Amino acid sequence: MDTRTPTDGALADLRLRQLTSATLPVGAFAYSQGLETAVELGWVGDLPQAAAWIGGQLQHSLARVEVPLLARLMAAFSAEDRDAAMHWSGLLLAMRDTAELRAQERALASAWAVLLGDLDLDDARTWVDLPQRTALALFALAATRFRIAPPTAAQACLWAWLEAQVSAAVRAVPLGHTAAQRLLYELAQDIPAVVASGLAVADADIGAAAPALAIASCRHETQYSRLFRS
Repeated sequence: MDTRTPTDGALADLRLRQLTSATLPVGAFAYSQGLETAVELGWVGDLPQAAAWIGGQLQHSLARVEVPLLARLMAAFSAEDRDAAMHWSGLLLAMRDTAELRAQERALASAWAVLLGDLDLDDARTWVDLPQRTALALFALAATRFRIAPPTAAQACLWAWLEAQVSAAVRAVPLGHTAAQRLLYELAQDIPAVVASGLAVADADIGAAAPALAIASCRHETQYSRLFRS
């Protein structure tokens, strides 16, 4: 038996670590998802405000959009149901309120598709130019092929998002590195409950309203000085 196959639990865990690594060459570091404008507008200027901004999205947006859609995408890929995968990915794209957020999804998705294709996930290549492509769909595809359970994949996905947001806060607020670690430490404890609630969301209940994020993202499109692409 080939002990290197993705059915091996230890290897699957290592594959998951790779999928959530900040070293992935997909360009995620270039996006703040509205945080940069929230800082510019004075909404986020210190550690408590950063915690409220990032934690609020985790609790009220990702729990009701990313987590349930990740589970459905993984189920679709597991069943080899391409139409269902495109449906759920397209729904996520439709829920991105601004041009910048949709452009981010598509750009990261294309980068993920190329990367995963180079890692021998051949079906990822077919997503490079799909109009419905999203980064979450490509993450779901990889997690499915590496035999990672949906709850575990969801926790890892939220951790990667949280780490990226905190990294953006370090540069934009700015936060010191010790404060950033405190922020990660405090918000990470919410992830298991967010995943549990997200996995229980029914199809008809998928969706969330984040007006401040949408406003910040729209304002970012014309912001004079920018470090980030969103």
